[in-house]
Amino acid sequence: MNKQPGVTAQTRQNLIDAFWALYCEKRIEKITVKEITQKAGYNRGTFYEYFTDVYDVMEQIEDSLIPAIHELPPISIPNENMGAPLDMFMALYEQNSKYYSVLLGDKGDPAFASKLKNSTKPIISKAFLGKYDIDPVEFDFILEFILSAMIGIMSYWFRQDKILPAEELVSLIYDLMENGVMKRIQSRKIQNTI
Repeated sequence: MNKQPGVTAQTRQNLIDAFWALYCEKRIEKITVKEITQKAGYNRGTFYEYFTDVYDVMEQIEDSLIPAIHELPPISIPNENMGAPLDMFMALYEQNSKYYSVLLGDKGDPAFASKLKNSTKPIISKAFLGKYDIDPVEFDFILEFILSAMIGIMSYWFRQDKILPAEELVSLIYDLMENGVMKRIQSRKIQNTI
């Protein structure tokens, strides 16, 4: 008996949605296949047609959220700043905010941030290393710093319910990357009028 592709895809998505609802409430090691199938309205056998265990569900979700290199837009560095990678990260966050805000949050998967960074490093490296004579090992550390900062600040932005408008956040990140944290703080120094 052949299954209908639309029904199969919907069943898989229903199981993913049930898992995700549970994951938003508790840690993955506390989630059981029984809970997922009860929440989704299926039996355990149906679950195992799509996934090997709860960790496989998580892995498949994460894999769907990590862009492959061929899916990323090409990056050009016309005005010597990190605008293109920032725009790319902002678009990824907006598109996947339901998942990113949890996976990169306090209760999320620490390995996900590394997967995200590692998927974007090659394209950013290619754009910069072709333009500058910089040691690749040193540049890898620079990229790790920049990408960690971008992921951290955007995760914080989501946890704070986007308290800053997106344009202001982008402007702040640009300023911090271009001028540094201390210049930003010192530019806001209160002047004593004595």
